[in-house]
Amino acid sequence: MTVSDAGLPALHVETTPLPAQLDDLAQLVALVDPRDPLFWQRRGDGLAGIGELVRLEFHGPTRFSDAAAAWREIVQRSTVLDPLGVPGSGLLAFGAFAFSALSEQSSVLIVPELIVGKRDGHCWVTRVRHADAAASASDSTDGVPAAQPFGPEFSVTLSPGALDHAGYLALVEEAISRINRHEVGKVVLARDLVGRLPEGADLRRVLRELAAGYPDCWTYAVDGLIGSSPETLIRAHHGDLSARVLAGTISRGPDPASDLAAAVALATSEKDNDEHEFAVQSLLVSLRPHASHVAADEVPFTLKLPNLWHLATDIEGTLSDGSTSLDLIAALHPTAAVAGTPTDVALTVIDELEPFDRGRYAGPVGWVDAAGDGEWAIALRCAQLDGRGGIRAYAGCGIVAESQPEQELAESRMKFRPMVEALL
Repeated sequence: MTVSDAGLPALHVETTPLPAQLDDLAQLVALVDPRDPLFWQRRGDGLAGIGELVRLEFHGPTRFSDAAAAWREIVQRSTVLDPLGVPGSGLLAFGAFAFSALSEQSSVLIVPELIVGKRDGHCWVTRVRHADAAASASDSTDGVPAAQPFGPEFSVTLSPGALDHAGYLALVEEAISRINRHEVGKVVLARDLVGRLPEGADLRRVLRELAAGYPDCWTYAVDGLIGSSPETLIRAHHGDLSARVLAGTISRGPDPASDLAAAVALATSEKDNDEHEFAVQSLLVSLRPHASHVAADEVPFTLKLPNLWHLATDIEGTLSDGSTSLDLIAALHPTAAVAGTPTDVALTVIDELEPFDRGRYAGPVGWVDAAGDGEWAIALRCAQLDGRGGIRAYAGCGIVAESQPEQELAESRMKFRPMVEALL
């Protein structure tokens, strides 16, 4: 859908603060649809979407600009009553975008009928209706809908998909050869695991496991894309911008001494620091035309997750050109952290070497509000459901000249762990 389509709706949106707090994460997760959840959460704050009032789909190289234009028109047509005014209150759409302009997977913006949110001690419920139906509506925005009981436990075994281990090793070797021939500086190559959900599987169980196991990550569910990402593509709140770049990875040690040694090895690795610098510079170059006072950590820090250490750099800036968060993700995607350097060459190599469509893996996932503000992560540590019970998980590694194929395969195993363990 593009902004020129005549079907864009006018909406009536009303947010009501909740007098009582949502006690814990499980209470928020329990509100969403067990089969098709809409969810966004980190560190105990989050958003639960219930129902689907508006769905916009986009494809191809203009998917981001089409989404930004359509969202601006919906905002202009809508009436928003939001006395709270905190990030995530008022009119909001959840979104997930395909990684590649060539992908057959649609990119989506979804406006729920009801949103329950929790942020910085505030809790609220937002009801969204079509404007022509709002005047006759008699139900109240007060109160949270009743949560549905969780369905029975289930387990899914994931197996190699389009690439087995030998295939991925060969892929990495070919990428290293191209790097050594100076065709590309860095390229991120992914592999996939596939499985099948049992009929009636309650996906809230997966979300609960991910959010509890990875509280410092963005746990998300949008249109069958489920995961828990450590990487912030962009946060835009009242003109303040922030991002977190991750590139360079090592497994956690089994005991305190070896774990510390692993962190030191990562921090001092020339290979990982070079890879990380590629990613940081890529994001800075893309962000500076839209922001002033852009500042980045001088030296990357080691970010500790339950299964991995990452090299991380935080970046902050001030919005200078009135861009919405949708405009910003269009400018920033794809970063070197998920594509490579130079970006256009790396994308060509990915298209040539990876034997599958990434879909929304490594694309932006998050939300946008009526002001254009929002939070967007890179869709990592994730799996996509196909609507027929099939599930495909993805993990990728940044390949540079010093990469060792066996080490990259081992790194991909560690990156699969969040989804593999949440499905057990």
